Amino acid sequence: MSSFKISRTGEDIKRELTDIMRSLKDPRITGLISIVKMDLSGDMSHCKVYISSMDGLEAAKRAVQGLTSASGFIKHELNSRMKLRKVPDFKFIADNSIEHSADISKMLNDLK
Repeated sequence: MSSFKISRTGEDIKRELTDIMRSLKDPRITGLISIVKMDLSGDMSHCKVYISSMDGLEAAKRAVQGLTSASGFIKHELNSRMKLRKVPDFKFIADNSIEHSADISKMLNDLK
């Protein structure tokens, strides 16, 4: 498949995943949780989703646990919204890039 189609489909999946994550009622998924990056495989069967939280790495790890346990529901919802031939298997990975960028922003503001 062309890389353009994979990247376009990846962006569509990212947009839908963000909406699905907002509707989940798992208590582990709280605060400002966002998708930092997604790696969709060439055959669109596997997808690594990097999750970050404003509350830090521990909150991101809890959110990853909640998202992993809800992965069946997420796949079902994604399939009903996008009508993909094959819905990818998701692997959620905790990332601390939002916390890191907030720390850098705070340091820069302190310099002023």
